[in-house]
Formats: sequence, structure tokens, C-alpha cells
Amino acid sequence: MSNVEIPAGLKELLQGYTVEVLRRRPPNLVEFAVQHFTRILEKQKNEQQARKNSSKPAAKEVTLETASNKSNENDEDEEVKEAPKARTGRSRRVAVCAEAYDPDDDADDNTEPQVVHPKTEEQRQRLQDACKDILLFKTLEKEQFSEVLDAMFEVLVKPQDHIIDQGDDGDNFYVIDKGVYDIFVAKDGVNVCVGKYNNKGSFGELALMYNTPRAATIVATEEGALWGLDRATFHRLIVKNNAKKRRTYEAFIECVPLLNCLELSERMKIVDVLGARTFSNGDRIIAQGDKADCFYIVESGEVKILIKTKTKAGKQDNTEVEVARCSRGQYFGELALVTNKPRAASVYAVGETKCLVIDIQAFERLLGPCMDIMKRNISQYEDQLVALFGSSDDLKH
Repeated sequence: MSNVEIPAGLKELLQGYTVEVLRRRPPNLVEFAVQHFTRILEKQKNEQQARKNSSKPAAKEVTLETASNKSNENDEDEEVKEAPKARTGRSRRVAVCAEAYDPDDDADDNTEPQVVHPKTEEQRQRLQDACKDILLFKTLEKEQFSEVLDAMFEVLVKPQDHIIDQGDDGDNFYVIDKGVYDIFVAKDGVNVCVGKYNNKGSFGELALMYNTPRAATIVATEEGALWGLDRATFHRLIVKNNAKKRRTYEAFIECVPLLNCLELSERMKIVDVLGARTFSNGDRIIAQGDKADCFYIVESGEVKILIKTKTKAGKQDNTEVEVARCSRGQYFGELALVTNKPRAASVYAVGETKCLVIDIQAFERLLGPCMDIMKRNISQYEDQLVALFGSSDDLKH
């Protein structure tokens, strides 16, 4: 058997199937295999057709269907809901150029007057609380962030209000103050609920950042409140800041093992949703058992990963044991996103440490389900699981 040549791609193909089996645990492996590989085959055919079409002369202006349409589409058996009827009497832009907004085109936008919406002290405090964890704002200078807060305006919503509609032109970016909002995406003529925001988060940035139509419909399910930021201010402060951030992190992101399997355009979108956080020596970055909503890349400094030990009876005690360290370019916290379980370990800063943070919801809106990206590096996760748990069985649960 030593002379048998393993076909290229066989290992990755079988690994991908194995991961899906362990995640979904189908009752019939053969039937699931047929469905799984049929989807792969159809995807390959579509990609081949797309390549053929792209080789033909085409108009310069096209419509871009962003990867955010894949947000939260993790299972074929998702519950399908009919979205409430969209608002009528609104004009839509027929064609949208599929190119990111170029901040250098607005050389004279500094002459525009700064937008200020007056707020009470109570409103200002609520706004600051709602915006404190929004990654798009994390790399803004203090003065820029203050301008953003000044320019934001309160939007009170009622049940069944459409905040944005799929296909519409982008006007505002929204930060959630309170309320629950369903996310609908039209698929084959049917409106499918692909997820929801529950009293926190933000949405609407994709259409403004990449000059594309709205990729989803957002509908309020109860009374709530949002903070809106107009398109012009978003471009002037957020998009221009992101352009600088791209130049800063482009080379760094290319060297991150987790992300080097992405296309250049995908990596640049990742930079757009990066946040930066600085930690002092001993600061706990992740707590074992917490819910996972983001993952981290070490930009400078070092972190140590510790797990709680177990007694002979199999019960967990509070003694933590160091199992690994991560330094510049290495990442952590994504393992819980692969296993769909709480954080498997705690992470602490060693000395002054700066980390880039990627919000999983923003990641998936841009690039599709995180698992599809992560399983490209499945062998690395097996090694991590062995280090953390003594086996890779955690992928099975």
C-alpha cells in the first residue's frame, strides 16, 4: 500500500464530510453522504459556470450579492417564516456598482458641516452603553467617536416595523438600543428567517461600506429603540477610518494562518470588521464556560491559555493549568465557534497585550457560516482539542 498515490483533495473532502457528520449526527450516513457530496458537486458546477461567465465581456456595472446573505444559514432544516409585507411606495435603485466605497473620492467632504442631533443626558448615556461594544467604533480616535455619538439619532420602533428591506439602497447604519429584530433573506422567492438580534448588536453597514443593496430585511418583533447614523457621516468617519485600517493590517492579516486560506477580497472584508483591544498583565480576556461571540488574534504581546482541572471523580475544580501560549499572529477563541459549545478554556494576558477582535456575527454576515471557514483548518483543531482535552472527541458533541 505504500506505493498507492492518494488523489489530491481526497483528505480535505473526507475531512469536510466527517466534520459535518460529527456536527449534525445524521441517522443515515449513506443518505447524508449523497446529500453532502451532491451539494459540493453543485457548488463546483456553479463556480465553473461563474468562471465561464466572468471570462466573457461584461458591463462594468453589476449587482453584487454579498456573502452576508449567508448569515446564520447553518442548517437546511431552518424554520421558514413568511416575512411581513414590505413597505410600499418606496423607490429603489435599479443598478448598484459592486465596488467598495472609495474614501479618497471625497476629497472635499471635510467642508461638510458636522451633523449634531441634540440629546438629553439620559439619551447620551443609553447611546454610549449601546455603542461601547460595537467593533466598527473600536479603532476610532476619541474625537471621532464623539462625532459619531453627536451625529446619531434615536429611532423608536413598533412591532412589525421594517427597519431595512432587502434590495433597497443603504441610507443609515443602526445600533440596537433595545428590542428583538428578525433577519429575513429571500431565497427562491421565499422569505426565510435566518436569525435575529436580541437587544444588542448593529446592522446595515454592508450596504454603506461596499456600495451594495441591502442584503436582508430587518423587522422589529416588539417595541424597541435604535440609534441611526446617516450615510454621509458613516462614510466620512467609519469608512475613511477603515481605509487607514486596511493599509495598517493588510500585511499582518495575510500572515495569520486562520485567514490565509481566504481570498484577498475576503481578508480585506475581515479587516473592515476588526476591533482592537489592549490588555494589561494578568487581565482575563476569555473566561472558561462563557458563551462565544467573537475570537481574537494577537497583534502584540502574549496570552496564556488555562483550563480547569478535574478531580478523580470527574468533577471540575477551580485549579487552572496552563496548556498553551499564543503570540503575535496567532489566534484563540475560535474553537468554541467550531464546537458550538461554551468557552473551553480561560485566556489571560501576559504583559501588555494588544489583540484584534472579530465579532462572529459580523464575520458570518461577510463570509458565511464560520464553520465553513474553520473546517478548512480542521487538522489544526484536532491538535488543539488533543492539547486541551486529551482527545478530539469534543468535535462530536
